[in-house]
Order: sequence, then C-alpha cells, then structure tokens
Amino acid sequence: MALSIEEVRYLRTHFQRVQAALEALGPQHKKDQMRQATELRQQFGDAGRAVMELASARAKSNLPHTWLVDQDSAQQATHPLVAAQRAKRIANAMPGATVADVTCSIGAELAALSAEGLRAIGSDIDPARLAMAQHNVPGTALLQADALAPAVRADVMIADPARRSAGRRIWKPEDLQPPLPTLLDTWQHTPCAIKCAPGLQYSFWEGGVSVISVDGGVKELCLYSPALLQGREAVVISSTGAMDTLYSDMPDDVDISEPRRYIIDPDGAIVRAGLVRHYAHRESLSMLDPHIAYLTGDSIPEGTSGFPFIETVGLKQLKAKLKAYDCGSLEILVRGVDVDPDRLRKQLKLRGSKPMAVVIARIGDGACAMICHPRQHRAVA
Repeated sequence: MALSIEEVRYLRTHFQRVQAALEALGPQHKKDQMRQATELRQQFGDAGRAVMELASARAKSNLPHTWLVDQDSAQQATHPLVAAQRAKRIANAMPGATVADVTCSIGAELAALSAEGLRAIGSDIDPARLAMAQHNVPGTALLQADALAPAVRADVMIADPARRSAGRRIWKPEDLQPPLPTLLDTWQHTPCAIKCAPGLQYSFWEGGVSVISVDGGVKELCLYSPALLQGREAVVISSTGAMDTLYSDMPDDVDISEPRRYIIDPDGAIVRAGLVRHYAHRESLSMLDPHIAYLTGDSIPEGTSGFPFIETVGLKQLKAKLKAYDCGSLEILVRGVDVDPDRLRKQLKLRGSKPMAVVIARIGDGACAMICHPRQHRAVA
C-alpha cells in the first residue's frame, strides 16, 4: 500500500528512531513478516503500519536504504544504474543543463542528475511522493505540479507516464497517464526523455529509441529527442559495472545457418531494440531463421550465456529423446511457437538425473526443438 502524506511526515519527523528500529529488525523474510509487524506496532502504535511498509519496500528495492519509499513507488522507481546512464547521456549532450523531471516521484532520477552536475528540478502531482523526495534528495528544487501544466522552464524534460491501469499494463501511447501524445505536445519545444514500457510500439517516434536492461532483465524503453539521441540503441548493463551498447548504424549483414556449436539467446534489450542482426554481425554469429531472434555460433560472446547444441528434433520426438538423454530438469526457451513452457514440462514427465535445455522455435515453415546441454556463461575477459 502507498504511504499517505501524514505517514510520510511521521517517518520524516521520527526518522532516526525509525531507522534504528529497522536496522535492529534485520533482513525481512516472508515467514517473519507477521512477527515483525507486531513488534513495530508495539513500538510505534498506529504508525507501525507505515514503518512496516517502509521495511517491505526497502527489502524489494535497489534504492539506498536511507530513503523513504513505499512499495508502489519502489516498484515504479527507475533502477539507479539506468538513471545514472540517462543522466550521463544528458550531461554529455548538454553540459550544465537544467533538467525538469515532471513525474519525479521519490527522486531516483533527480539524484542521478545531480551526481552528473546537472541542475535538477522535480515536480509531481502526489504530495506524499514529493515529501519522500524532499527527504531522499535534500536541497533539490521540488514543487507540486501536473506534467501537463508546466510550472518550470528547463533545457531538458524527463517524464515517466504511468504504464499500468487497474493492474494491467498499458500498451497504447494515448492510454498512458498522462497520455503520451498530450505530454509531447505540451513540451514540444523542449528536448525530452520519455520512459516507457519495453513493449511499447515506437514506430511513430522520429527521435532516438534506447532499450536498456540490467542483469538480463529489460527495464525500460526510452524515447529521446534527436538532440539527445538519434537512431536505435540497446544498452546492456551488469550490476558488476560492465556495460555494452549496440547502435542501429552498426553493420548488420549476417548469414543464416544450421545450428553450430552453441545456441545464443540475445539479451532482451537487443531483441526489443531490433538489433539482433547487428549483434550477430559483431559477434560473428549466424541466425537460425531471418525472423527468429535465436542465434548460433562457435563460441559464446563475452559477458553472456549460451547452450551447447546437441541435436534438432521435431516436437513429437522431444519426450523420447530427453528420456534417452536421462534428462531430469529442463530449461525451456520458446520463440515463434505456441508452446507454454510450464505445461510442456509437465507433459514431458522428466524422471532422469541430468539438467538440460531445449530451444523451441519456428525455423522455416515448421517448429523444431533444439536439444542442448545446460546453459553456460562466459565472463568478460
């Protein structure tokens, strides 16, 4: 549940006491939540719910553990590594710029912008979120305002329209909150960076498109004005600090071939950005089919993983083949074929001892299953 403005004020007023209580509470485990909630109610009375909400949100967040957050805002907050990458891009394009985050929430973008020497201004319509941001990014200019009623002038605008409604993900730009077309029209004279869901159809956009992942999970698709980015890019970040970027102006000629030594499943950011061919060219990989994103090669690219290939079989032969290989556990990847991995795993009734993997895809005119050894990872040299 979200924190109310009254609860945020209480947490700010009694922050040192709350912080000490949470540190004494230790790591939060699901089985301990009831006991911990009881302890916090005994210490803080009616405010115990707010303290427990803060503890639960911090346990699921990548944000600093001195920040005030609730579970809703923590879930929606930009990953710090993503925010840092965006701030660096803006700083490189417009050094010293004033940047307005018009849906600033609890301040994740503002902290990254300030770290890059940019003048950050935050606004939001939610007073509770703003009160949390005041604690999280002290000294930053903040005001309560609607993103569609600009209250500041800035060199760059950042916005993160709400991507869910009634628990469902929003796919159409006009259904975002605020609606993307209206937001862009309102800020049409200001270079912008608009954070969107990774699955957004962006063919309408004339500026740059950046799809970014962290540790294999695609975090967002960001629409940039041409002053900040042109073309498409995929940014693949690791929490270890490594970062790889592909651009749409890189070479993309690639061969189509039968499976080679390894089957490679490109990072989701590369797939969503439409840069699979560019990645294959750079890494000397081949495509299995011009319309399917699985790749194949004689080695696994640095910093990624792949599956040592054994053989290709039809779907009807898969159960017997896996039994013959003594398969007991199976990682299943599917693309371009109507197969539910969980249902398939139950149907296979694996009873063996060996871990394996199967890559199911539509190759040419039919579906096939590529049986592989377990996933292998190759570290960055």
